[in-house]
Amino acid sequence: MSAPNLFLIYVTDVERSTRFYSQLFEIEPIVTTPRYVPFEVAPGVLFALWSGRGDTVTPTAPRSSEVGLMVPATTVDDTFRKWAAKDVTVVEEPHEEVFGRTFVVADPDGNLVRVSPLD
Repeated sequence: MSAPNLFLIYVTDVERSTRFYSQLFEIEPIVTTPRYVPFEVAPGVLFALWSGRGDTVTPTAPRSSEVGLMVPATTVDDTFRKWAAKDVTVVEEPHEEVFGRTFVVADPDGNLVRVSPLD
C-alpha cells in the first residue's frame, strides 16, 4: 500500500488562499490554475488548494480537519509571533497540550492550521 501524497484543502477563493499559504509557509506553488494550486512540501508530496467544488464548499461549512506544521519545540512561540505579525486569525494562542506546546490559526475559509513540536 502506498502512503498518501496529496493533501487537499477546500477553499472558496483560490487566489486569496494562494496568497495566504504562500506568505504563511513562505513557499511558492508549483503551478497555478483557476481552481487548483499545488505546493510541493516534500519530494512527491503535495499540499494543494482546491475550489473545483466551490458550489458545495461554502465559508459557513464546518471544517473537520487541520493542516499541521511540526517545528522544533524551541521554535513554537517564535513561529506564533512571526505568524501573528502577518495578521492571521488566531484560534488558539500558544499553550501546552499532551504532545507539547502548540497553537492554531485559521485560513480565510476557516480551515485550521496547527503548529506543534516535532514528534
